[in-house]
This record gives sequence, C-alpha cells and structure tokens, in this order.
Amino acid sequence: MSPRHRQAVLLLAPAVLLLLVLVGGSQALMLVASLGRRSAYGGVTHDWGLQNYLRALEPLYVRVLARSVGLAAATTIACLVVGYPVAYWLARRAPPTMRRALLVLVILPFWTSFLVRMYAWMFLLRTEGLVNLALGTIGLPALSLLYNPAAVLLGQVYGELPFIILPLYASLEKLDPELLDAAADLGAAPGQVLRRVVLPLTWPGIVAGSILVFIPSLGAYLAPDLLGGARYVYVGSLIQGQFAVARDIPFGAALSFALSAGVLLALWLLRRPLRAGAG
Repeated sequence: MSPRHRQAVLLLAPAVLLLLVLVGGSQALMLVASLGRRSAYGGVTHDWGLQNYLRALEPLYVRVLARSVGLAAATTIACLVVGYPVAYWLARRAPPTMRRALLVLVILPFWTSFLVRMYAWMFLLRTEGLVNLALGTIGLPALSLLYNPAAVLLGQVYGELPFIILPLYASLEKLDPELLDAAADLGAAPGQVLRRVVLPLTWPGIVAGSILVFIPSLGAYLAPDLLGGARYVYVGSLIQGQFAVARDIPFGAALSFALSAGVLLALWLLRRPLRAGAG
C-alpha cells in the first residue's frame, strides 16, 4: 500500500467505524427486537420468532407499503421535473456573480425546522388559509387543499427539492460547453442535445439526487401526518405509531428493519443498471 493510500485509509477509518457502530448497531438492535413479542406493558419479551415479519405481509400493511412507494416515486419524479431546469439554469444560465447567492437560497429552507415548514404549509392550505382567502377575494369557492395525497406530495416535494438540485447542479456545472456546441454544429436539435449529450453526462447527478429524495420520502411521516391526516397512512407513520402510540416495539422494529433491508437490497440489485446508465 502506497503512503497516499495509507493516509486515505487512516483518514476514512474513524468515519467508517462511527457509521458501522451507529448504523450497524441500531440495525442489530432492531433485528433483535423484531424477533421478540410485545409484553403486556409495551416491552419486548424474548420469545423469538418471525411472527412480526409474517404480520407485515398481511394485505393491510402491504397496501400501506405500496402507498408509500408510490409517494416516494411521485416525489422523486416531481423533484426531477422541477429541479432539473432549476439546476440547469443555475449552472449554465445564471450570472456567475449571483450563483453563490442563489445557491444559498436553495439551501435556505434547511435553516428552518422541517416541522415548522410543514406547519406553514398547513397554514397556507387549510380552509381558512391564505390560498383559499386569495380565491375568495376573486370570487372563487374555497377548495379542500389539506388532508389529501396531493397535499402530502406537495409537502414532500418542497422538503426534498434541495436534495436533488444540489447534485444536479454539481453535474451540470462540470459539463463542458464545447460538447454542447459541437452537437449543435453537427445539426442536433436542442431536444437531441438534451437527450443524447446532457442527460447521459449528468446521469450520476440524476442518480445521486433521486436516491437522496426517494429513500427519505419512503420513510417520511411528518408530511403524511400533518398534511395527509389520519385518513392516509404511510409506512413512516405506521412505524412511528407502533413505537409511540401502540407500544408494539417488536412489530415496529420488524417494519423498520424490513424497510431498511429492502432499500439496501434494491440499491444493490440496481447497482449495475445505474453504472451502465452512467457509462
């Protein structure tokens, strides 16, 4: 091993060790708890079995998972549709002197608690909120904007959008403008340049941003709880309810561990197609 590689290993070792302890340790605890049973007082009894995982396969919980996957997919697609033009404009069209200030505006929501931001959306979307007040001033009837899947999707897209803009911006900023000029000189239409040059070269940013949006959206519970209400249950809300309300720690642990394992397995299975797209 060369001195440079040895130095890199030494620098990375503390962070890797910390991640192994925190992530691996928490998942090990979840696995152990998921194999037990709920005690009469909400604890965990060491009656090992797979009953909690079998329960998670019941149609009721499968529908909740499917709804959550749909929300995560819709959030990712919407963030891509909105975020890609924004990132392109920031990287290729915005005045260089203003880019840093504009990037600060992109990450500005992170300076405020996600909970506070969701309450702000509730204030905007409720029946007596600003949106319906604005509609009333122009003679339009009030709309039911809160406690539905559209409100949940809106809150998720608002919360996750910066996570896809920043990786896309990093990929687009590195894009060589001479490649775009060469494609245009060869007679490629703007749509062809986008499809055959820009998108393939920015594929790593698309993949990174999509993963950063999809995984948190899959386990989201604040936006579904506050903007969706009790009528629409998602897997994040279900897990949170098992721990905090039902006090069924083994079943909540089983749902949590199965969700984490499923995401990791999906990423592992998709690693080759994702690399092929990047190539």
